[in-house]
Amino acid sequence: MSEEKNLNTKTGGASTSLDDEQRVKVLSPGMMVAKRFFRNRLAMVGLVIIVCMFLFSFVGGMIAPYGEKQVFRTTETAIKDYAGVAENKDWQYSVADGKEFPAAAQAQMILAVNNGETSFTAKDVSYGLLKKNDDLYYIVQGEQIATVTNVRGNANYKEVVAGALTDSVKAAYEAAVAANQSEFDADGVHYSITQQGRITSINIAENIAIASKYVFSGATKEVEVSFDFKCAALDAMEAEASSMEADGVTYTIEENEEGALFYKDGEEYALVSTYNISAINDGVFLTLEFRNAALKAIDEGAETFTFTDESGEETEYVLKRKNEQYTVRSYVETQVNDTYAKPSKAHLLGTDGHGMDMLTRLMFGGRISLLVGFVTVIIEVLIGIIMGGIAGYFGGWVDTLIMRIVDIFYCIPAMPLYIILGAIMDFWKIDPQFRIFVLCAMLGLLGWASVARMVRGQILSLREQEFMTAAEALGISTHRRIFIHLIPNVIPQLIVIATMGLGDTILTEATLSYLGLGVKFPYASWGNIINAVNDSYVMTNFWFVWIPAGLLILLTVLGFNFIGDGLRDAFDPKMKR
Repeated sequence: MSEEKNLNTKTGGASTSLDDEQRVKVLSPGMMVAKRFFRNRLAMVGLVIIVCMFLFSFVGGMIAPYGEKQVFRTTETAIKDYAGVAENKDWQYSVADGKEFPAAAQAQMILAVNNGETSFTAKDVSYGLLKKNDDLYYIVQGEQIATVTNVRGNANYKEVVAGALTDSVKAAYEAAVAANQSEFDADGVHYSITQQGRITSINIAENIAIASKYVFSGATKEVEVSFDFKCAALDAMEAEASSMEADGVTYTIEENEEGALFYKDGEEYALVSTYNISAINDGVFLTLEFRNAALKAIDEGAETFTFTDESGEETEYVLKRKNEQYTVRSYVETQVNDTYAKPSKAHLLGTDGHGMDMLTRLMFGGRISLLVGFVTVIIEVLIGIIMGGIAGYFGGWVDTLIMRIVDIFYCIPAMPLYIILGAIMDFWKIDPQFRIFVLCAMLGLLGWASVARMVRGQILSLREQEFMTAAEALGISTHRRIFIHLIPNVIPQLIVIATMGLGDTILTEATLSYLGLGVKFPYASWGNIINAVNDSYVMTNFWFVWIPAGLLILLTVLGFNFIGDGLRDAFDPKMKR
């Protein structure tokens, strides 16, 4: 006890423990660097940011409830085109069984109609033209039985077939001419009247074809409307009859301004209309009830109509008119990608343009961006250490050669080369996953020159130091002198350069991905996520698609820069201890 008192008296009562200044003096160089680094507040902020980015990207991706490529869908009610309705202005031709009415005859028929003629010839075949109305003509062929020539109001008859021109035929002919008709019946035979100049021909007529602007639609796909039915139906519509017979069956008729609906045994059979109604999608059959409902809506000038199908489901349809055509549109519930959904409990940062969860994409995108950054920097450092170490140690022509190679790489225009390589990879359709590693190699091979130049400069000054003279005297091999004794002395500067370069590499990857040259869909990176701002509408209306990715890039690059600044100050021997 007395000795302790004496010691305390000699030291003035002060503690014998080391103070902060004495403790620093006995710390190892590595501990002193660490102490200076951890005292740097900005460096600590940067370190916290990077740790958070790693946790967010790698740990967050593992616990995320969704997958990187998982697409979310939703049900939307969308209005879609269902059918088209247009007034038919083209001639529709129906030909009797066993007869022919070729295209050449159709063209001559149109000329005859335009010229007001009642007959025409096509390829040496004569046809008669019987006009029912402006939208309906019968094409007939038959035997000429007589000709009539009018001279000063007197009709002179000349028989072509002896005995065929009976008194009843003459009387029926004269009655038809007085009524301005082009056909008549007499003695149970149908006759047609054709005009050729001043000579009128009386012919025994056989109806071989119909040329009309009416469209026939069957009640089902299996219904094939016969030629006889068409003739009888058109005649009944012309006569405004309520029923007619065809093929031995009686049909009832329900007419409206747009056409007529024919019933067989009380069930719908066919619709005749001047409108052509067709489904937009192949494979959809439009029932007669639907066609008739659409025509009634058009006739009434309505903008919508309601139709109940066979299953009892009621659907509202919208009529959209453009010039003389109508489009029937309906509201349909469809499954679509849930694109640009706003932030919610299910998707904290909403969804992107593909219907994928934005938060999950950011997590996996961080993995790609950080992976590209670290792999690229490792490639740059490895190549730079080897090339710079060899150049700095050997000097002479080796140094000159390597430095000229470095100069060449400095002169390479990186961005045009990236664009060319990106176009080549697009042309070859390289797999998106393999493309990531190609991108890393491309960035690393173009970025090692600055590292090599720094290593070479440091080694030029270190190789003349006493410890290198001693290593050479001991017979240590060249590669051990470079990589065991020289390179470790450059490690502090390499760490600083690598840390600062990580931020630049991530920015470069983001730029390339934004331009469509980097990481490709479906893989995510922060760069290709903000590629959505190529669309001004998305940029102004869906902030949650691109702002979070931009902030993550900003924070990551800032964090690496803070760490790099902190390491540079910590390795500086002139820093205050």
